[in-house]
Amino acid sequence: MLSVDMENKKNGSVGVKNSLENGRPPDPADWAVVDVVNYFRTAGFEEQANAFQEQEIDGKSLLLMTRNDVLTGLQLKLGPALKIYEYHVKPLQSKHLKNNSS
Repeated sequence: MLSVDMENKKNGSVGVKNSLENGRPPDPADWAVVDVVNYFRTAGFEEQANAFQEQEIDGKSLLLMTRNDVLTGLQLKLGPALKIYEYHVKPLQSKHLKNNSS
């Protein structure tokens, strides 16, 4: 995964409108499915990341997910699903709303 991050930075992405953070656009709304999957893999949810890929959850979809979507819709074990929602999805949603409300 490190090689992908370095490759993205070397392939001219510096001149792109949005700079990349860890190989992903800074705004989750711009994330592709692979960015969402890599985000959760990087966060330590390797198994659960596959559920986001299977359900084709991109950044826009991720930002629209409710607690119930994460807990039941992805068919994840309860513990990891709670952590994913509380510590990742919810903060990403809050940050996105804060950045786009001004």
